[in-house]
Amino acid sequence: MIGRLNHVAIAVPDLEKATARYHVTLGAEVSEPQPLPDHGVTVVFVQLDNTKIELLHPLGENSPIAAFLARHPDGGIHHLCFEVSDLADAAAKLVATGARVLGDGKPRIGAHGLPVLFLHPKDFDGTLIELEEVKPEMQPA
Repeated sequence: MIGRLNHVAIAVPDLEKATARYHVTLGAEVSEPQPLPDHGVTVVFVQLDNTKIELLHPLGENSPIAAFLARHPDGGIHHLCFEVSDLADAAAKLVATGARVLGDGKPRIGAHGLPVLFLHPKDFDGTLIELEEVKPEMQPA
């Protein structure tokens, strides 16, 4: 059901320092910061040959990342994102097996402009899972 690992998301307390760490120190290509008000975050993507790292920083006091950083002030891995070709079908299969979709269960548009859903971490060994719908024609060769 799941496809390739799209990205690993890391919550960071200082987006500028984290971006520099990946770009200057490690020599990675990084995107410009992208505010996502609907998700309460600002993101930067670190491009790797086989996946991406998404650096997450709170955008506003009500950001879920602000709550995460309150519990983990140094930051840390927030979620894993896997690609699926049909988000509705994947969600239906997961719910049928007892997995819980967070929120109202309806997909939202994520940082890549594609529909996403999040799955409850208690159903996946304490790991928040994001599913992103990526059609086969959109996947890299």
